[in-house]
Amino acid sequence: MRRSIFLWLTLLLLCGCLDAATLAAQTVTDSCWSEAVKTATLYKNGVELESPVLVLGGQDRLLLRFDVLDAEVGSYRYKIRHCDKDWRLDDMEPYEYINGFEEGPIDNYANSFTTLTDYVDYHEYIPAQYSQLLISGNYVVMVAPQDYPDSVVLTKRFCVAEGSVKCDMTLQAPYDSRAIFERREVDVALSVNPDYRGEMLAPSMNPAYFTVVVQQNGRLDNIRRLQFSGYDQNALSYRNRPENIFCCGNSFRYFDVSNIRSSMYNVLNVEEYGGELYAMLRPLEDRSQKNYITEQTLNGGMKVNVWDRENKQVEADYVYVNFSLPMKYPFLNGGVYIVGDLTQWHLDERSRMDYSPELHAYTKRLLLKQGYYAYQLLFVPVGEHEGMTATLEGDHYETPNNYTAYVYYRGPNDRYDRLVALKKI
Repeated sequence: MRRSIFLWLTLLLLCGCLDAATLAAQTVTDSCWSEAVKTATLYKNGVELESPVLVLGGQDRLLLRFDVLDAEVGSYRYKIRHCDKDWRLDDMEPYEYINGFEEGPIDNYANSFTTLTDYVDYHEYIPAQYSQLLISGNYVVMVAPQDYPDSVVLTKRFCVAEGSVKCDMTLQAPYDSRAIFERREVDVALSVNPDYRGEMLAPSMNPAYFTVVVQQNGRLDNIRRLQFSGYDQNALSYRNRPENIFCCGNSFRYFDVSNIRSSMYNVLNVEEYGGELYAMLRPLEDRSQKNYITEQTLNGGMKVNVWDRENKQVEADYVYVNFSLPMKYPFLNGGVYIVGDLTQWHLDERSRMDYSPELHAYTKRLLLKQGYYAYQLLFVPVGEHEGMTATLEGDHYETPNNYTAYVYYRGPNDRYDRLVALKKI
């Protein structure tokens, strides 16, 4: 019986996993490539909601954590790889980017306790103790079963920043004076950081060697690569271009399934059927024509929590969360997607809502760990890759979005893309 369970789990893990050779040929994203792997997070130890960013030469480490839906403990290994500015694996050898071990076993685990859904919670610190990352840039952690090292079931991205360049960011009304109540412009100025005391040589302030990327919240579909616009005294300026302008969207929607015994925020009810938990959220609404109301949310983030248990990581249960967006007729020119950490910010089949003619509504069911979740609804026109907030959320300049600028540098003699600055507003 135990062997049959193991064989079933192996098939489930490897079904849909990513081959290492395929991974090397594409852009790396935060993804769970197996249906059995859930709730993957990577953050600074002790700072759960912070982005996974390390400072070159610092002593901080990241905590990688994920669940596998099974009662039996498995064996997994992680591997750290360096990436270029476009998040593709580069050709750097391990000894060039890490002093110590670039891979190792994931030895820390615990079985779920008092839950209807059996799972094993795994965690490991990245990089390993006494290991140190030697260069800045983009990195990825890949997780694979011990016996199938080329079958990647999980990838998580993180950054190591230098700080050798000073990055100033400003948020203002669009330069073209159009839709000033719906859009905001993010401008960037780069200069040599006089306070930098690292060992890396200061970069030449030649715009041909720099790449400036701006991300809004955690979205992947509207990431912008800014264009150099000129010199501002001794600084490189990136402003007054269409690429600098973002639609503002609306405050993120949210719900709380921390309590399965009574309804929490935006949850109608939670019920058990056949040993599984199902939560029905309050019907969603089209907010595009409504006035803006300030709400403090996690801007698409998530936080595992269970209100009546001490150890949330192994005592939080899994819940099938049901979303519904009532609409008399479906969109004929595009689809509706749920975006946030709960769908890893992807616009794919896992985040796409389906229209039900019987219910006259878009619906979606996601299996999520108990906790707090924030998200938005994006409309993606047919043939497009960038979602629109205006269709279902509305755009309001007051929305407290987070913007992050990644400044990469690659000089004529460099073999990799350095992350010389990272700034958030």
